[in-house]
Amino acid sequence: MKLSKPLSALIGSLLISSTAIAATNTPSLEEMWNLIQQQQQEIQTLKASLNQTRNEVEASADIIDEISTVSPTTVSKTQVGGYGELHYNSLTNQAVGGGDNKNTVDLHRFVMFLNHQFNDKIRFFSELEVEHAMIEGATGGAVEMEQAFLEFDISPETRIRAGMQLIPVGIINETHEPNTFYGTERNPIEKNIIPTTWREAGAMLKGRWGAGWSYDLAYTSGLDLSAANTVRSGRTNVSNAPAKSGLFSGRIKWAGWKGVELASTLMYQDDYNQGQLASKGQARLWETHAVVQRGPYSLRALYADWNLSDKTSGYDRQTGWYIEPSYKINSQWGLFTRYNRWDNQAGDSTDSVYKQLDIGANYWPHKDVVVKIDYQNQKTPTGKDEYDGVNVGLGYQF
Repeated sequence: MKLSKPLSALIGSLLISSTAIAATNTPSLEEMWNLIQQQQQEIQTLKASLNQTRNEVEASADIIDEISTVSPTTVSKTQVGGYGELHYNSLTNQAVGGGDNKNTVDLHRFVMFLNHQFNDKIRFFSELEVEHAMIEGATGGAVEMEQAFLEFDISPETRIRAGMQLIPVGIINETHEPNTFYGTERNPIEKNIIPTTWREAGAMLKGRWGAGWSYDLAYTSGLDLSAANTVRSGRTNVSNAPAKSGLFSGRIKWAGWKGVELASTLMYQDDYNQGQLASKGQARLWETHAVVQRGPYSLRALYADWNLSDKTSGYDRQTGWYIEPSYKINSQWGLFTRYNRWDNQAGDSTDSVYKQLDIGANYWPHKDVVVKIDYQNQKTPTGKDEYDGVNVGLGYQF
């Protein structure tokens, strides 16, 4: 096709213009070099960032590998727990010529549990306690093991425990976390007669049968009264303790009705002097108790009686009992009163009976946290300290 002259001229003009424009937008060699250098620098920066990211990813992978070497099963089967209680005592000694009044604050107990489940049939329990916050001079503080034992299931209803463990006796010897009982201080019968917290080393068979029945049979280390009079002072705490004479313990318990527990314990030791004196001394304990809860009303009652063979002093009979009715106003508030009577020298006719009346309240802001306040009134033997006054406590468990 042959173009006309005007059209050819127009096309030529356009081609010349576009070539000129293209020549104007094309970068020079120097600009191209600078652009290449800039892009090269950006590439180096990106490479450095990529290497840093790669290093961080590898470090995270190493951490994950370390964590994965600890079996999740092992972690979940090891449990930590504990309890503690802080006390304030404002007590006036009513005895003429007696000791000082008590106005003290005391971190009485700080306890840690460490337990582990090895498999479905073998487990470990331990309880380590610090008493009175510190150990220094004659302040009475202590660091003590209360429990360290293994438990083996031998059937769905039967277990064996071996090691250092709490003796199956009383209401609070085995269950003594502060949110589980009334009163700032533990009741004086399970302190001075049983005596709580009592632990020994040995083996225990535990079983259940029927509707609510259970039993405990134990053979453990025993008391050493070769240099002591009261049973409480004869505890060895399994600390380089003499072990020539063991302690037999047997308890039977019935809890067939909801809120009801009836139990009785018998103990026997053929020589509470552990062979350290010329004559043997036999010891027998009978303890029985009842715990009944019906709606907001509860009742605890306990009786304990030691018979020791040495009749040369009144310490051959050590006996006591208490009764404790209580009322739960709601899930957070509870009121109680308790009458206690005990005698560590009941084997003779001397005046040695202690009596104590407690009345007070518990407040639970959480089921495992408790605030307590109570008033105590004592009647003691002539010449013995007689403390009346107020106790306040703060306790927890987890």
